[in-house]
Amino acid sequence: MTATKIDGTAIAKSIRERLGAEIKKKQESNPRYKPSLKIVQVGDRSDSSTYVRMKLKAAEEANIDCERVHLSEDISEAELLQCITRFNNDPAIHGILVQLPVPKHISEHAITSAVADEKDVDGFGVANIGELVKRGGHPLFTPCTPKGVMVLLEESGVDLKGKNAVVIGRSDIVGSPVSYLLKNADATVTVCHSKTQNLPEVVKQADVVVAAIGQPGFVKGDWLKPGAVVIDVGTNYIPDSTKKSGQRVVGDVEFDSAVEVASQITPVPGGVGPMTVAMLLQNVINSADASFERQKQRSVSPLPLKLQDPVPSDIAVSRAQHPKPITKIAQEVGIMGYELEPYGAYKAKVDLSLLKRLEHRRNGRYILVAGITPTPLGEGKSTTTVGLTQALSAHLGRISFANVRQPSQGPTFGIKGGAAGGGYSQVIPMDEFNLHLTGDIHAISAANNLLAAAIETRMFHENTQTDAALYRRLVPVKKGKREFVKVMFRRLNKLGIDKTNPDDLSQDEIHRFARLDIDPDTITWRRVLDVNDRHLRGITVGQAPTEKGQTRQTAFDIAVASECMAVLALSNDLADLRERLGRMVVASSRNGDPVTCDDIGAGGALTALMKDAIKPNLMQTLEGTPVFVHAGPFANISIGASSILADKLALKLAGTEPDEDHEEKTGFVVTEAGFDFTMGGERFFNIKCRSSGLVPDTVVIVATVRALKVHGGGPEITPGAQLQEVYRTENIDLLSKGCVNLKKHISNARQFGVPVVVAINRFSTDTDAEIAIIKEEALAAGAEDAIPANHWAEGGKGAVNLARGVIAATSKPKPDFKLLYELEGSVQERIEKIGKIMYGAEKVEFSELAQKKVDTYVRQGFGNLPICIAKTQYSLSHDPSLKGAPSGFTVPIRDVRMAAGAGYL
Repeated sequence: MTATKIDGTAIAKSIRERLGAEIKKKQESNPRYKPSLKIVQVGDRSDSSTYVRMKLKAAEEANIDCERVHLSEDISEAELLQCITRFNNDPAIHGILVQLPVPKHISEHAITSAVADEKDVDGFGVANIGELVKRGGHPLFTPCTPKGVMVLLEESGVDLKGKNAVVIGRSDIVGSPVSYLLKNADATVTVCHSKTQNLPEVVKQADVVVAAIGQPGFVKGDWLKPGAVVIDVGTNYIPDSTKKSGQRVVGDVEFDSAVEVASQITPVPGGVGPMTVAMLLQNVINSADASFERQKQRSVSPLPLKLQDPVPSDIAVSRAQHPKPITKIAQEVGIMGYELEPYGAYKAKVDLSLLKRLEHRRNGRYILVAGITPTPLGEGKSTTTVGLTQALSAHLGRISFANVRQPSQGPTFGIKGGAAGGGYSQVIPMDEFNLHLTGDIHAISAANNLLAAAIETRMFHENTQTDAALYRRLVPVKKGKREFVKVMFRRLNKLGIDKTNPDDLSQDEIHRFARLDIDPDTITWRRVLDVNDRHLRGITVGQAPTEKGQTRQTAFDIAVASECMAVLALSNDLADLRERLGRMVVASSRNGDPVTCDDIGAGGALTALMKDAIKPNLMQTLEGTPVFVHAGPFANISIGASSILADKLALKLAGTEPDEDHEEKTGFVVTEAGFDFTMGGERFFNIKCRSSGLVPDTVVIVATVRALKVHGGGPEITPGAQLQEVYRTENIDLLSKGCVNLKKHISNARQFGVPVVVAINRFSTDTDAEIAIIKEEALAAGAEDAIPANHWAEGGKGAVNLARGVIAATSKPKPDFKLLYELEGSVQERIEKIGKIMYGAEKVEFSELAQKKVDTYVRQGFGNLPICIAKTQYSLSHDPSLKGAPSGFTVPIRDVRMAAGAGYL
């Protein structure tokens, strides 16, 4: 009997062809599908180089992107580990193979263990080997050679159930893992090695023999049981003068004698070797498939709420819930480990590189929460934002983010208190949310105050030095050479000076370059502090003797009022942040020219201080759903919205892959705009959306019965005092009259061509009849729906109906989306449009100071900026006593300020 040869070369070729065809087919529907393998080779061993060349050639045949990374033999272990970490963190790489052996000064265990489990296509990592050993284990990857052995047996029609299998060799690469695979296939397995007694007799009992001992011709034909199947894994070189190389490859089995006894046998070469490479390619494709599948397998495991009645205090509710580790939140929504920067256990920053990784995704749905004109008690926008998100994510199973502002410590320690939401719809941990968080506001304070210090210093030196001395300070000689630093070319270009050598400037050019000639009376840049300190609202600086009498009057602002905060909120990336900081105007020169942060030379320094602040902060709600907390510009003097970058990150994380059903799978990003829609919502569209290019899919307007009764003529509400009876009992007439305010906000939101849903934030004293009136009036005004919600008392469960209504509204097309105004035309025209269309005014009137400021900004080239109007939040008009939806009034513009970096007047 002569054994049949098991042709590993032919089987491997068919596998490679199949894999290549699979890849091409998948690329037809997904052009991003490009399986990628990195082979790391340390040193120049000839056998290693041969193996690597085989793998490169086979990968090319299978249409797999494969690169050999050849490193010097003297590379340190730390450098090699850094290389592997870099590949681990590259989402475009699906497999990492470290060609063994590595040099003796490097730990093989440390290196193979460093490869990420999901990229360990060699299958040698601790997790994969551990799962392989376990009964019923599920390794991500099986080592290539053992896997190839099993495929050869399967292709040869060998049924292993109940068969006796002998494995000769117990290495971690072949012997041990192949024995586990045989055992899992229900064979009875014996592992033999150099210390095994009576080895020939043991082998004689085997139906299947796998030889992997590394000794040429070790297993003889007379050891074999007639009809046995022999798999020869050995690769040994023996002298052969007939070969050009002087040697030839043989296996661990004496082929000539074994072929006469066995029923099937693998030749060497041409047996297991080609299969090892084929299995490697199969593992790479499996890894790529798993990588694409993981991007779709996102789900949030909600935290249960233990509701109490009456609802305890906000801090008691917050502390009663045990949050999930922030790493768990990140993992659930698909944030990679290397994209997360934890700050303790329950908060973290998210790296902006995520936007590049997920740029192919279709954005999730974008929901803006605003409100009607509020009472001093607030109507629950933040609570609704959180409750709606909990409903969408924890109860309806959609990946959803609440995107909120970071609160200032001024209001937190003042009357208003924190801003984490309330009741059972909160961001937790509440204390960390309301206090320092990750230090973004402190970074903004440092950047702001650095610029303030630079302004004072520049004026001091200009006032006390000659042009030549000042120029020497600005462009000093270093190592015998003077050079302009990069930021100085911005000022040179602004002045029309095209020289690059500091020594080539004329005296006039030196004078113009070195002297900003700031007019102290025009300085708009103040120092900031994130604490309410009334004694700093007016101060005198420069009183120290060293300042030589150069005093001036100035003041402190609250930190979140800094233009640096608005810049953070409106920046689209780090480069945009740098440009915006640089073009912030801090004063005018005595000639009336704008003086910018980059004229001072501080734009780069401010960016360095804010390089971490630009990364959004990840937290969670009471129900364990994700929250981005980022930026906190005030809502009256700024845009009152969280950052563009947080929205963009969340929209990608909540979005869908190209081959997913968007309607069925898309997630949601729920963010809010400060105060009512007519203030916060108008700015959100005209300033924030204009900068980001994003368009909300739905506007949710939060209304309460008590606030609408105020607008119907009810008595004034005072914080801390008991609500008067009219607000605690049914009053249909007052409510109906007050609905005019809600209808005006709905009308204003529909000006932008976006569907509107009214969220009725229900209180225990509200009656069904009152709810019905609000719904009727809202639908008459053009809202898609008006839905009561009790999320304050019930968490997400209380907002499920609202969430369903919002999902339905977001599915509607928005063919008529438009901004309220374009940037051409005059500043006055843009302000008049806001006053007349949004507020209901008859006209807008500019004070002499306001008109003078507008004329100055237009002359300086800032006449085409969007408008941000600071006014009372307690009326649609400028007068807090005018309730409902007043008309026929005149809006008085008393002053105009510029935020050139943030990009608005």
